[in-house]
Amino acid sequence: MGTNTLRMTHLAFIGMSGTGKTFWSRRLAQAGHRIVSCDDLIGRRLAEHLPNGERAGINDLAAWMGWPSPDNPHYGAREAQYLAEEIGALDDVLNDVERAPAEALVLDTTGSVIYTGNNLLLRMRRHMTVVYFAASRAEEQLLIERYLSDPKPVLWRGAFQARAGESPRDTVARCYPALLAARRQSYEALAHVTLPVAELRDPAYDAETLLAEIRRQAAR
Repeated sequence: MGTNTLRMTHLAFIGMSGTGKTFWSRRLAQAGHRIVSCDDLIGRRLAEHLPNGERAGINDLAAWMGWPSPDNPHYGAREAQYLAEEIGALDDVLNDVERAPAEALVLDTTGSVIYTGNNLLLRMRRHMTVVYFAASRAEEQLLIERYLSDPKPVLWRGAFQARAGESPRDTVARCYPALLAARRQSYEALAHVTLPVAELRDPAYDAETLLAEIRRQAAR
């Protein structure tokens, strides 16, 4: 692929919530890398709407959007507002990268980054090495269980379709695989590098191993 030195200075982690993007971002932060979290940027932009304000966490954002029932009357408007703030946050990050290309960073994106529009995604792909944390189909149930036990903001984009008499949790368990399938193709098309989540869970895998594998794939 011939990824150049500039793009290797800037990494963007993409993939579904629960695949390890934030975990590995924190591991790289411990190794001295500068990390930018889209979740944190979006949270600050929405702080005035959240009970804990600037101290709000990812679960507060999920509650504000309407967890556990994405079919509540507020969800559509808040989903759109969240995406608007995500677009603004990503645009700000890319502006910084374009203004100061020598300053290295790792961008921890949200699972919904693929909905931010072709212009932003092409800019991200042009200026950064995009690394996809890919869960196998066998691991999808684990992602569903994590979402149910530790909810994150999710843009369902119409994939949440409740049936009569069905609990929100049952609807999530039934509809989440369809959301995963719909997103998988977009993640794959956007990525320069794909890292299987199962391999990343190996206790012997460390930050240097991660970076070495990214460099190896990006150089192909």
